[in-house]
Amino acid sequence: MTDFDLRYISLGAGVQSTALYLMAVEGEITPMPDFAVFADTQSEPKHVMSHLSWLSDTFGHIIPIHTSTVGNLRDRAVAGGFTPVPFWVERDGRESLGRRQCTREFKLEACKQEVRRQLGLSKGERAAGKFRVECWIGISVDEATRAKPSRDSWIENRWPLLYDVPMRRGDCLDWMDEHGYPLPGRSACTFCPFQGHREWVAMRDRDPDSFEDACQVDEAIGPEQFVHRSLRPLREIIDDPNYQDRQINLFEAECEGMCGV
Repeated sequence: MTDFDLRYISLGAGVQSTALYLMAVEGEITPMPDFAVFADTQSEPKHVMSHLSWLSDTFGHIIPIHTSTVGNLRDRAVAGGFTPVPFWVERDGRESLGRRQCTREFKLEACKQEVRRQLGLSKGERAAGKFRVECWIGISVDEATRAKPSRDSWIENRWPLLYDVPMRRGDCLDWMDEHGYPLPGRSACTFCPFQGHREWVAMRDRDPDSFEDACQVDEAIGPEQFVHRSLRPLREIIDDPNYQDRQINLFEAECEGMCGV
């Protein structure tokens, strides 16, 4: 087995990354990572942060969980000008997603920032040639096309749910249920455009605070950008009984295998 200076889990606090973390805690995937990193966009719904707190309080003494942030994605999204969030826009007479940079800027960079801190690197100090780090990512078999190599030569990505213990998302849920662990929800920012109409309806019904936040973001980025694929305001479309849902598969449009896992 290749030697690494550090091993860490990219923990989004969703289904797959939670299963990966817990399987490492249980010793079902080895060797045990040094820590996990939660990249905080400061825009996650309450259920994600609550689940993260439970993980840290319950198992943080086994695999520590560090939170790292590079800023508030919501503030960046509504600030005007270029936004890293790929909101829906009209292009050539049909709906189209904007440019996606939020994963790289607010997830990958936040994780790398914490890893550099753990390695004791000062600002601007090169890691390449000095250290080798293994990053565990919770991509499951049904999302295999999302598995991509690291952009940094000193970081090597590993996908245990693909190769060590091949599992689908449903298998992850079954494993946690069988072990008596609470089942997490999907990890995504409140205003993430990779949500289908039914998911927006569920958010409105189950998490009204997050839904209200998404509506406020939707209003702030208008009138040419939208969080909903219909290119209509979220407050309006959510109550339209005539809207024909074309469900988006979040996992087919994922952000470099980092968020939403």
